[in-house]
Amino acid sequence: MNLETWHYEVAGIDGDYANLRRTDIESEELKLVARALLPAEIEEGSRLKYEMMQYSLED
Repeated sequence: MNLETWHYEVAGIDGDYANLRRTDIESEELKLVARALLPAEIEEGSRLKYEMMQYSLED
């Protein structure tokens, strides 16, 4: 089982989707994710952690 953790920043929100940018590695590539999979309180600039197939806000 893969127990890796990835860190993202919300680069932008477009309707029902958010563009996420990885912050734990050097990357300019954006990942498009349905907002239904993300915490409801996200906004542009929010920092997220992805682990165990779930996104959560970082402290």
